[in-house]
This record gives sequence, C-alpha cells and structure tokens, in this order.
Amino acid sequence: MTHYRSPYPVPGVIWASLPIPALLIDEAGLIAEVNPAGEIFLNASQRTLAGQPAFDRVLIDAPMEEAIARARANHAALFINDVDVTTGERPPVQCNVQIAPMHDNAEMVLLLISPRDLADRLGRAMQVKSAAKSAIGMAEMLAHEIKNPLAGISGAAQLISMNASAEDRELTDLIVEETRRIVKLLEQVEQFGNLRAPERRAVNIHDALDRARRSAVVGFAAHMTIIEDYDPSLPPTFADSDQLMQVFLNLIKNAAEAARGPGTIRLRSFYDQSLRLRRKDGTGGRLPLTVEIIDDGPGLPPEIAADVFEPFVSGRENGTGLGLALVSKIISDHEGWISVDSVPGRTVFRVSLPVVPKDKKEAR
Repeated sequence: MTHYRSPYPVPGVIWASLPIPALLIDEAGLIAEVNPAGEIFLNASQRTLAGQPAFDRVLIDAPMEEAIARARANHAALFINDVDVTTGERPPVQCNVQIAPMHDNAEMVLLLISPRDLADRLGRAMQVKSAAKSAIGMAEMLAHEIKNPLAGISGAAQLISMNASAEDRELTDLIVEETRRIVKLLEQVEQFGNLRAPERRAVNIHDALDRARRSAVVGFAAHMTIIEDYDPSLPPTFADSDQLMQVFLNLIKNAAEAARGPGTIRLRSFYDQSLRLRRKDGTGGRLPLTVEIIDDGPGLPPEIAADVFEPFVSGRENGTGLGLALVSKIISDHEGWISVDSVPGRTVFRVSLPVVPKDKKEAR
C-alpha cells in the first residue's frame, strides 16, 4: 500500500509547537501535513490524514473552496470569524479560521483553526487552578482539625446509646452514622491533598481494570451490566498500580452513580497512536494506551461539563466534587491525559497513558 507523502515538509519544531490545529492543504485540496494539535482535534494521525480531502475530514460552515481561491489569488491571508467547525464525530465548535498561502509555493495554503473560547478557557483554567489550590489547602487544614472533635462526638454518642431507650438509640445511631460520613468526606479531602509521587513500574493496564471491575460489581455497581472490550495485545504502561486501579474505580463509580436505575458500563481499551501531549517544559510524547469508561446514563449537566475535573465541581446532590478532580490529578502525575465527551445516553471518560519505557522491566 502506498502512503501519501507531502513534498512540502514544514519545520518540525515550529509546526509541532503550534497550540492550535493547523493543516497544510495542497493544490488538489488534499491534506499534506497536519500538526500534533490538529491530530488531536481530528482524532486521527498524520499518516491517516495525509492525502485525504481536507474538507471531508474537517467540516467548516463557510465556503472554504472560494475562500482558499481568494487567498491564493490575492497572495494574502484571509480570516473567517465565528464559524462552526466539526469533524462530524463531535458537536460543532465556534472558531476563527485563518487561510494563508505559503510564501514559497502559493498553491499550498495553511489552514489554522482557533476555537473562539480557547483563550478564555485557558485563563479561566489558571484562575480555577489557583483558587482550587488555596481552597484545598484550607480544606486540608480544616479536615485535620475537625476529625478530632468528631471522634469525641461519635464516642460520646456510642456511650449514651448503651443506656438509652430504643427511640433514643435511633438518634444516637444517627449521630454516629453522620459523624462517620463526615469523617469519610474529610479523609477524601486529605487524600486529595496527598502529594505523594506515584511509585511507577511496568503495569498491565487490564490487571488494574479487572481489579476495579471486580470491586465494583460486588458493591456500588451491582445494579449495572459491565461489558469488557479489551485489546489483549496492549503493551504495559508505566504507572503506580494502586493509583491506576483507583482511577478506574472512581470512573466506574461515577458511571454507576450517574445511572438512573440499571444500565450498562463498557470498559474499552485500545491502541491510539494519534494522541501526543507536549508540555510547557518541552517534555511529553505519545500516549497510545487508551481506556474508555462508557455509560448510557443521562450525561453531564451542560453547566459543569467544561469544569468537571476541577475540585468541588459536582453534578450530584451532596456530591463532594473531589472524585474526578483526584482522578485528573493522578493521571497528570502519570504524564497522561484524561478527557470526557458527554451527551444524554452516552458519556465517555477517556484515559490516555504512555507505554512503559524500554529501560524498565516488563509487567508482571
């Protein structure tokens, strides 16, 4: 099989560093090059996209052929603002689009796709992260101080219940039950503030998934049907086995609690070569090991969908908002990536992890 190869290579460092999706389109309207941000946006690799009709893979609500012709004819960049862009597999995103002919070959055009809310989302994320860090620090301090008197309250209630009437014993039992619930919540706060680095080694990702599944089916997910859809050929990842199991357990619990009655949770693993993560310090790389936890529940409330991994954001009554934040923190500590796509009837939490480095021992 012959693969399309672009005769117009783009400088690697600049191309790979662009934070927005970028495509190089040739005179026939085919994709010649796509940068890493574009691969993520289109959910496909450069190898897959090269040679494909550009506007079969990215759908833009604007007369793109006419716009490209004008940019070529005028030898100047052209801007199209506030248009809907989609891949056909996700809801449209409002973007600004820039078309620019290449200086050394006017037949080649550069297409830049800038989501309108990108800057706002980045700024808001930084503010939320700073506020969350302060809130977590305060909560962790309060958790430590509150647990001691709670232990006294619980102990006193248990002593009173020893000589109480049946009616009063119901009240003391309620006190004990509620203090235990509060202690459990405080322990979650303390756990989130635990900055212990993961003890990473070669781990079979399906072992961690299976441990989480077995724990779930005898407890909080007993009312759910859990389907396993694994790729058995996946190589090991480099992770803390217990922390990885905790991630999967939290995500399965989140799916089970979101269901309104019996439902189905699908655990899927596969190899996805397209996702690459580049950090500000220049580190990063491919994250091909992918696990999806898919449920058929009502979906995330739209008002919190963008911030669901932030601390204290919860769509459930009496929810702590710490479960998904803890999951996000653990995955970040593992140099991985987590994302979510949610519509009514289908919510997908996607975890992407690196393979184990060659110099590390094989998974046991």
